[in-house]
Amino acid sequence: MNQQADISMASAAQDTDWWRGGVIYQIYPRSFQDSNGDGIGDLLGISQRLPHVASLGVDAIWISPFFKSPMKDFGYDVSDYCDVDPMFGTLADFDILIGTAHRLGLKVMIDLVLSHTSDEHPWFKESRASRDNKRANWYVWADAKPDGTPPNNWLSIFGGSAWQWDSTRCQYYLHNFLSEQPDLNFHEPQVQEALLAATRFWLDRGVDGFRLDTINFYVHDAQLRDNPPLAPEDRNPITAPAVNPYTWQNHLYDKTQPENLAFLRRFRSLLDEYGATSVGEVGDDQRGLEILGEYTAGNDKVHMSYAFELLSTHMPTAPYVAQVMHDLARAAPDGWACWAFSNHDVPRHTTRWELSDGATRCFITLMMCLRGSACLYQGEELALPEADVAFEDLQDPYGKRFWPAFKGRDGCRTPMVWEPSNQNGGFSSGHPWLPVSHEHLNRAVTTQEQDPSAVLHHYRHAIRFRRNHPALRTGSIEEVTADGTVLRFIRREGDQTIFCAFNLGGDPAATEMPSGTWRQIGAELGSAGLSPDGKLHLGPWQPSLALKAD
Repeated sequence: MNQQADISMASAAQDTDWWRGGVIYQIYPRSFQDSNGDGIGDLLGISQRLPHVASLGVDAIWISPFFKSPMKDFGYDVSDYCDVDPMFGTLADFDILIGTAHRLGLKVMIDLVLSHTSDEHPWFKESRASRDNKRANWYVWADAKPDGTPPNNWLSIFGGSAWQWDSTRCQYYLHNFLSEQPDLNFHEPQVQEALLAATRFWLDRGVDGFRLDTINFYVHDAQLRDNPPLAPEDRNPITAPAVNPYTWQNHLYDKTQPENLAFLRRFRSLLDEYGATSVGEVGDDQRGLEILGEYTAGNDKVHMSYAFELLSTHMPTAPYVAQVMHDLARAAPDGWACWAFSNHDVPRHTTRWELSDGATRCFITLMMCLRGSACLYQGEELALPEADVAFEDLQDPYGKRFWPAFKGRDGCRTPMVWEPSNQNGGFSSGHPWLPVSHEHLNRAVTTQEQDPSAVLHHYRHAIRFRRNHPALRTGSIEEVTADGTVLRFIRREGDQTIFCAFNLGGDPAATEMPSGTWRQIGAELGSAGLSPDGKLHLGPWQPSLALKAD
């Protein structure tokens, strides 16, 4: 183990609960900062821009995959778990990033893609070579039905059958995503050992934790039973767009199997050796919160789970958010959610929900007051809208397949804008891999730094407000109700009680203050003043935050 890892482990041992109520900033490495002019972001570029991230007051960064990969799915198709793809740099560059982040007080989480690999991974090349080699059972292979069709009706999230015919083995292999992303067979003990060894490799390099991609996809039904259909009225397109028939099935057998819990316990045991943490991405249209509860309850599985309920297509209303909080309390009373509005897979929420800057400020204030942890996506702090990427500039295979009904994920992956003086926004001196949105340039970091009223500064205020109030970071959430467009709840930790109200609408609204003596707080967040008549009058998209004084 190197010296950097020793330092990291010592730090982690002092603060192993930093994640509970923490704020994590997601970095999409291809689009954050290019340090060498090739038009693609890289690890040294991330290190260069980390002071900006630290200035937000977040606790950690999460870096999307940078491992060796043929990039058919932009790094989520791994060909070597223990090395950096040359387009992003070297292991030495990663060590620099770790050291820089830690000096700035930032934890480093990296994205582990354990459910599948690239078809160019040496493991898969060996597995497909024959039916009797030492890795023959490392992937999910199955014979065709007597008529030559796939073994069952499972579908790929990226469209079509989840099974691909291989002419060498004369069998099908499972791929829940692209056909170039074959699924690993977690029923094979050696697969689990190999993945845990890869995890240890990065822990020894000093990482503080992991974001676990598609965590409920690890284990499949060993009997390969067909998924039952879903009635049209029961379809809830969260994990795939509505135009993809993936949403027409009840995915009982291709994912979320009970054996998954045993692997998560092994994974958690390894992380506990290092004081590291984890956030798991649960992809499920029907049982997301229940799975969150199963995977995060107790202290022996993942620490927190990435929740999709606020990544919804339609803007969350007060009744909707209240219902989500009630559903979470019922389905996961001992669990811990990690909330997000935007990420690298969905349109940016300012566009998705057609938000004004005032509404954007209200929603980030709300996120910082909800129980759970939080993930911010790069550029969110600038209120960047979804970029309009022309078909001829598309890189995402998902978008190319379902265009124009679904335009893919490139619109939220365009380069970060740092300064407006050139067409690349300070991202690169070369031709960027995706075009920089001209609409983004006037929202660049340097522009907003000079404007005290900019959304960027509101994000800093909201994050600091959360950090300074234990009730918001780790406390209970109680009395969650919706009063018209006003969402109301109480946060409580020890002797600190905070009343939170949010007018999630474009018209003025009023609600009642709870009984007791309250003092207004959060003036820097636009918190409404308290009325002596017990009524709370809120402007459009205005919060009210009050500390109980008796």
